Amino acid sequence: MTEVDAVVIGSGPNGLAAAVTLARAGLSVRVYERGQTVGGGARTSELTLPGFRHDVCSAVHPLAFASGFFSRFELRKRVRFAVPEASYGHPLDGGRAALAWRDLDRAAEGLGRDGAPWQRLFRPLVDRADEVAQFTLSSLLRLPRHPLTAALFGLRSLEQGSMDWNTRFSEEAAPALLTGVFAHTVRPMPSLSSAGAGLALATAGHRGGWPIPIGGSQAIVDAMAEDLVAHGGEIVTGVEVTDLRELPAATAVLFDTTPAALVRIAGERLPEGYRRALRRFRFGNGVAKVDFALDGPVPWSDPELAETATLHLGGTRAELARAEAEVAAGRHPSNPYVLVSQPSRWDPSRAPDGRHVLWSYTHVPRGSTEDRTEAVTAQIERFAPGFRDRILAVSGRSAADVERYNPNYPGGDIASGDVGFGQLLARPVLSAEPWRTPGDGIYLASSSTPPGPGVHGLAGYYAARSALRHEFGLRSPVPLGTGA
Repeated sequence: MTEVDAVVIGSGPNGLAAAVTLARAGLSVRVYERGQTVGGGARTSELTLPGFRHDVCSAVHPLAFASGFFSRFELRKRVRFAVPEASYGHPLDGGRAALAWRDLDRAAEGLGRDGAPWQRLFRPLVDRADEVAQFTLSSLLRLPRHPLTAALFGLRSLEQGSMDWNTRFSEEAAPALLTGVFAHTVRPMPSLSSAGAGLALATAGHRGGWPIPIGGSQAIVDAMAEDLVAHGGEIVTGVEVTDLRELPAATAVLFDTTPAALVRIAGERLPEGYRRALRRFRFGNGVAKVDFALDGPVPWSDPELAETATLHLGGTRAELARAEAEVAAGRHPSNPYVLVSQPSRWDPSRAPDGRHVLWSYTHVPRGSTEDRTEAVTAQIERFAPGFRDRILAVSGRSAADVERYNPNYPGGDIASGDVGFGQLLARPVLSAEPWRTPGDGIYLASSSTPPGPGVHGLAGYYAARSALRHEFGLRSPVPLGTGA
């Protein structure tokens, strides 16, 4: 006799997406979360000073509008978003900068001689942005629904993921602008997986933009948690599950955890061969995070950079590639890649009147214990002279600290698993339905499964749909919208 139909371990965006889908199907669902609040990598907290609200992990959400789950969930009716006209920007030395405006034509106009090549690279993808999202936000082992779009995307990924990545461009700004997006994958460049992920994010930037949620990333998970409870679901916080035997009897158990945690908690409920396969799952390098409370906006050398919430710092394409190669070799680069978000430009709720918050991270070797506050500060100062004088308080976390905060980020790996091409195919194992494990009623619903990292909820949604089919015999689409 089951006490609940389904249990979900972990309340990050994927865990909550799984729970919402199951509850909307009419099942009794209980979520267990080790933290005192829901959210996983999408929490918002006061990290520096009272009244300054910082996104603890994720900050900008390029996939929020592209995600099939969030579209069905009608997230934009539940959460207010600010969508800057420029999706992301990239400063260069000498006060220069490049911006990826949502308007592709406007972006191309600002890239000089490389404007036309930028248009040729992105126009076919932007015109098919919904199909690009369908292809990239699903398992790569599935036949693409739109073969022409997949071919166009694949050829561009091959170009930008190879040593031919510079043949299209003749100046510095455009390749630097693109490489800043590629570097989100925390991998050496050029590489096929970095190019593919970057092109997908950049395409979203020229279509729906890179939105920031008003009130912080917490607003997204709060909307999901509210919907779950409204449909009879339960959330239990402050409980760390260490063994399946600690849980109530349930027909299905979904893990919003790493494969390693799945093995540790499920134990012999999983076949030994499958456990061995999960133990071979590799994790990537990590991030060190730095949050700033400021007495005013960042004084960028190019004032136009105030038009975007997201910036990639580190200089030219060659400089960025060197920095990521250093990280891959186990070293801390002296000239690091730094990802920056300035949400309080669009969301005054993040800081007291006239004040601002600045979110940033930089890439480091996995498990690093080094505080990178000074390296990050120096890189921002390089492109925003006088930045140091604006700092009121700082909160820095090493990669080891990031893992302590969220065990789903081993060694600071916020992708919950290396995103090399081979491991995007076999994530965490080679399977047409990787969310379903050989264990009776056990599913993996985290970023360690397709489509991989990002706040999109799709890994949980796909796992829940699999559980509904196999455990409950429910195949009809589950209504997720606000009117359902």
